[in-house]
Amino acid sequence: MADHAAHVVPAIARGTHAELVRRFLETAEAAAATVATVPPGSEGAAVERFLRQHNLPTRVAVAADPRLDGLEDRGVLTVERRGTPTGDDLVGVAHALAGIAETGTLMMASGPHSPSTLNMLPDTHIVVVRQTDVVGGLEDAWARLRAHAPEGPPRTVHLITGPSRTGDIEQTIQLGAHGPRRLHIVMVEDTADGAAV
Repeated sequence: MADHAAHVVPAIARGTHAELVRRFLETAEAAAATVATVPPGSEGAAVERFLRQHNLPTRVAVAADPRLDGLEDRGVLTVERRGTPTGDDLVGVAHALAGIAETGTLMMASGPHSPSTLNMLPDTHIVVVRQTDVVGGLEDAWARLRAHAPEGPPRTVHLITGPSRTGDIEQTIQLGAHGPRRLHIVMVEDTADGAAV
């Protein structure tokens, strides 16, 4: 995956990093995602709070991503399984490679620690993304992917903007027809030195 020449970047995908984070959160909410911004180390408590607010089970399927290790120690979650979810899992938790400010989109790269089915099967999809992983536009996200996987692209890359939706039947929008009906984003704040833990 060689370097690629940059294309014209729209103004909405440019700005200070703080502006991009704010824009990402705004555009994600405009696409019907819910968001919570939390300090490092409180991801589990934020997930548990969301589940309780929506009367959802606190038993979750979690990606085997090392960045999510100890998630249950940070709240009262019960990790049902690590890795690939089953059709019985109502809630899945994963970690995004990037958040794209221009569209409020999450970039999810598949791999041994991040199964694609976690993005599709559970009715509620909770995604942790760090402020340091927010980029301006799609081109920036592809550059991040190339840097993340210098040996070659993952088998699958999902670009997720809001919950699954369709307007196939009578042009009425239905959420959750082809995937999760809820998307909740847990944004982990940067530390004082500018890095997320």
